[in-house]
Amino acid sequence: MRILATILLAFALSACSPSEPASTAPPQEQPAAAPPSTSARAEFSAAGGNVGCTYTPAGGTAVYTTHDGRAELFCDRVEPTYVRLSMSEEGAAREVPTDERGCCSGAMLNPGERWRQGPFSCEVGEAGVICSKADGHGFTLTRTQAEVR
Repeated sequence: MRILATILLAFALSACSPSEPASTAPPQEQPAAAPPSTSARAEFSAAGGNVGCTYTPAGGTAVYTTHDGRAELFCDRVEPTYVRLSMSEEGAAREVPTDERGCCSGAMLNPGERWRQGPFSCEVGEAGVICSKADGHGFTLTRTQAEVR
């Protein structure tokens, strides 16, 4: 019992010991954030957390290759039913059947904010996102709507 009390006292005293003095070296400058790269995967979510989108550049990444080798954007809606809409940099958008149920990571964008990467542009609204390309193809994904064009 006495040994246990001694061990506990030693732990308690070490936890209360002062930490090492703070460094007096001047803070180092951090490099400015690099602009978004079109060669890296990117994710964003619409405010409210019900819609999340993932951009994959042409050629894919080390762990994911797009279905046609071109840049791809897909967005998932969680509620009221799970839906995934996708579009490649060429052709029309489409609904993609999926058993995955991942959603909504990356930067949270507020209504009125826009996201742009590669050939894709999305506008975040109160209810979800509207994404498009210069050729007019795109999709709308909200709590009440999942429409491709």
